[in-house]
Amino acid sequence: MELQTERLKLTPCSDKALSTYSTEEYELGAHIGMYLKELKKDKSLLGWGVWLVIDKQSNKIIGDIGFKGKPDLHKSVEVGYGITPSEQNKGIATEALRCIINWAFTSNMVNKITAECLVDNTPSIKVLEKLNMKKIQTDNNMIYWQLNK
Repeated sequence: MELQTERLKLTPCSDKALSTYSTEEYELGAHIGMYLKELKKDKSLLGWGVWLVIDKQSNKIIGDIGFKGKPDLHKSVEVGYGITPSEQNKGIATEALRCIINWAFTSNMVNKITAECLVDNTPSIKVLEKLNMKKIQTDNNMIYWQLNK
């Protein structure tokens, strides 16, 4: 399974994917190890967890994006993302997030996508606004977002 945009390849995170692409500038966060451990227990998580964001030209991992688990009973999933500092402010997060949102909505398993970010995280706020996500609540320095199918 792989998704493509103009500049990016998105592939579900796996041990194989991590060994296939260059991780030169990409830092493996703790969430990667946790996800891979859960994936070994439940193969149906593939696609509903971490996706690697790969630059098509360099074949380097330049970030990750994904869902915080499979759709719930209300057909809702939460997204999260991070792009390596050298690749930020280039529209990468917007391009990658738009792609996995489209993938989720066309799966017929998702009707609502949520996100959260700190109130002072201007870059993330801009990404979520560009994708027409709506602010639904602000609480304890966090903004909560929602996009319906």
